[in-house]
Amino acid sequence: MIVSFIALSITGFFSFNYADEILKERIGDQLIGESTIRGETLRVLFESRVEQNNILANDPMIQILVSQMNDRPENKLKEFKDINRKDFLIQVQAFQELIGFSIELEDVKIVGKDGNVFFSLSGIKNENFKENELFLKGLKKPFIEFEPVESSKKMIVVSPVFADNNKRGDESIGVIISKMRTTALDNIVLNRSGLGESGEVYIVNNESLMLSESRFFENAIFEQKVDTLAVQKCFNDDQEFLGFYIDYRNVPIYGSSYCANDLGIVLLAGIDKYEVEKPIRILQDRIIHTGIVITIAMGIVAFVISKSLSRPLIKLKSAANKIALGNFDVRTSIKTKDEIGELSEAFDLMAEKLQKSLIQIKEKEEVIQQQEHILLQFSDESKKYCVGLIDIMNSTKICATLSSSQTSEFYKIFINSMGLIIEKHGGVVSKNIGDALLFYFAVESSKEKIILKKCLDCCLALSQEHKKITKKLNEQNLPLFNYRTSATYGMVRIAKSSTSSVNDIFGTTVNRCAKLNRNASTNGVVIGENFYELLKDNEEYLFKKVENKLMSSDHGYVGYTVSTKSLLENNSSSKIR
Repeated sequence: MIVSFIALSITGFFSFNYADEILKERIGDQLIGESTIRGETLRVLFESRVEQNNILANDPMIQILVSQMNDRPENKLKEFKDINRKDFLIQVQAFQELIGFSIELEDVKIVGKDGNVFFSLSGIKNENFKENELFLKGLKKPFIEFEPVESSKKMIVVSPVFADNNKRGDESIGVIISKMRTTALDNIVLNRSGLGESGEVYIVNNESLMLSESRFFENAIFEQKVDTLAVQKCFNDDQEFLGFYIDYRNVPIYGSSYCANDLGIVLLAGIDKYEVEKPIRILQDRIIHTGIVITIAMGIVAFVISKSLSRPLIKLKSAANKIALGNFDVRTSIKTKDEIGELSEAFDLMAEKLQKSLIQIKEKEEVIQQQEHILLQFSDESKKYCVGLIDIMNSTKICATLSSSQTSEFYKIFINSMGLIIEKHGGVVSKNIGDALLFYFAVESSKEKIILKKCLDCCLALSQEHKKITKKLNEQNLPLFNYRTSATYGMVRIAKSSTSSVNDIFGTTVNRCAKLNRNASTNGVVIGENFYELLKDNEEYLFKKVENKLMSSDHGYVGYTVSTKSLLENNSSSKIR
């Protein structure tokens, strides 16, 4: 009983701790996902609103009208406003038709450099913006601000207006102040699906005031003070935060933040600590209750068995003592046909089952510990890498007629040949993806061009290996194939795991490398724009920009084919001979 109780206690303790850590990690990942995705969506929304307002501010007709009005004397300004109001209105309506009515525009004010209001959708009142903070700040740069309206808010987008012939460094000639509804912003924040009974997502400005509705309080916009740890981390240290802290209700929560200090806001996603730990408490109660039931049951069984024993059963007692000491290999082997024999048989069976159960428990503990070790050792980071991809052309069609052994030999020749060249040049093969091989060169900033040159030399060597591969294929009576090589340079996400010594890489740079590969010539090399910009002055290579509809700056990537001057001269000499 003591051994079983200790085993159950230890198993329950470790199970509880493992479940606690895994649950918190998963909820943390969920909260990070919620705050990051919604925060990035919010940033895109803000940037698009500023960009849309800038379109109106850069309208040539608006620029001309504002310039003319700035030059009018005060006594003639009202008459000139009345004359040109229609022109302003036409340009504003054209702007709305251009960008659509989804921005929920309510009012547009066009203000001159002296603070005079030249145009307003809501009508011009006798007001001057010369001392207005929005106007003074908007003369310098575009920005977004919020304005309280009853129990809600309005978004105010401000953009400076420059003369149509302005140059860098010129002062603005006016400001456009647009007031919009915030339905799109509220849709991003107020969707609480997946956040349980107490989870919420809300926005706080740099004055620690809530800018979105609270799940728990009414009329919280511009009224509720939120000076929590996550808010302080953002506005004081420009850092994001994940963990337990006290929220604006003085309730402990598990929360994650998305810091947009440059926009003057922080987005917070959180769930009450009580709700986070509720499954753990349920599991803990069940483990305790189960342990008590098992302990009581085993105590009753032990009591009944002890009462049914008699003094002649020395052998059975001795065997029981050995079992209690942890020797589960012992068997009584009593063969009598009475109750003692049956008890002996049951005792032997119990010992065998206990032995198997203990083995299973230990095996499961080892698996859990291994899985926990993997989870704790896994991490990710970002670095600048030179990424390369070699892809066989038409491999599916080529291998369709091959047997399993021929297919294995076919890929073996390709992968081994390419892998040796990559290793020779100091690269690392990350993984093979079907008929393609992904590799990379880790780049140190102090040796950037040297390592990039190694990577490019490696790609050219891979291209020139085609003749040797063809010879090997002929020797094995295998079909010939061609391939394409591409390389890019930039930031990649790196995943490290304790189960592998080779890093896995992913991200935009890897994706761009795969897209570039499709535009490489047969057995040729194509590199990305970042790669080209760093080595374009090297006279050893010849670069040629790839010209097609799919590869352009508009599509996000540009490619250059690469060859060496020495190879070109050798080919020319061969043709002459």
